[in-house]
Amino acid sequence: MSHHSADRTRPPRPSVVDPGTRARHAAYWRKNVRLVGALLLIWAVVSFGLGIVLAEPLNALRFPGTSYPLGFWFAQQGSIYVFVLLIFAYVLVMNRLDREYDVDEGEDG
Repeated sequence: MSHHSADRTRPPRPSVVDPGTRARHAAYWRKNVRLVGALLLIWAVVSFGLGIVLAEPLNALRFPGTSYPLGFWFAQQGSIYVFVLLIFAYVLVMNRLDREYDVDEGEDG
């Protein structure tokens, strides 16, 4: 049986059947689901709202520095850029949440 030296220095994790641990896990997942819901709502507003529903009014405006209609830009490019930014936001917030609830993978994964 091989153990890493970090395993010997790391305190044992609490049992998953412990009521306090179960409550922390439930709170962690509630925050995770709330975050995912908020990010999906932002993406829906940008992609569907700005790229489809409000495309015509936005087409009266031009993307700064270009001749592209703003509604067209949101439909073709903007929603993709926003999606990528939301992925980075999710990673940053979840890393912070993982550390807060002591479920981060740490340096040793």
